[in-house]
Amino acid sequence: MNNYWLIPVAAYLLGSIPFGLLIVKASSGTDIREKGSGNIGAANVARNAGPVAGALTLLFDAAKGYLAVWLAARFTGGSIRWMMIAAVAAVIGHMFPIWLRFRGGKGVATGLGVFLPICWEAVAAGVVLWVLVVAFWRYSSLGSIAAAAALPVFVYLLYAPRHAPPDIVTFGTALVAILVLLKHRSNIQRLIAGEENKLKLTQ
Repeated sequence: MNNYWLIPVAAYLLGSIPFGLLIVKASSGTDIREKGSGNIGAANVARNAGPVAGALTLLFDAAKGYLAVWLAARFTGGSIRWMMIAAVAAVIGHMFPIWLRFRGGKGVATGLGVFLPICWEAVAAGVVLWVLVVAFWRYSSLGSIAAAAALPVFVYLLYAPRHAPPDIVTFGTALVAILVLLKHRSNIQRLIAGEENKLKLTQ
């Protein structure tokens, strides 16, 4: 029990691995922070380095979130409290990585990954919502904003149907959603101004 404090530290460090930066650097030798929006996340990588690089970034960013929570569950006997702490820490690590002077991504893929072992049904509902929003309006950021805003509701309804989830799950999910939405402030401003880039199916 005395070593459980290492869980959020390990989760933060896992979350802080900048896979988007590493993938683009390995494939083209360029710094994704100097391209497009400058974000290290999958959307900016896909727009500026191609769909394969974007898909790999999405996969690895989600995987590091999943691994952080899975490890917390493994070492605490499935304690949902420590799983949620690890989830929040991993998302914070992705958003504010120590290696990049705390300037990281927006947390969508990593957020998806951390909730898979907590409530995969809510993740599935969020993905469906993202697809529907993007298919209709063609804004990837709007899909992410909608999914993040709806995630606390999905988790509340689907974590334990007909029963309220533990408070740590409710508050942790709300905190992650708020962080993701705050990271999308510039996207929200551009959406309101009609200046946001629409999703392109081909590069």
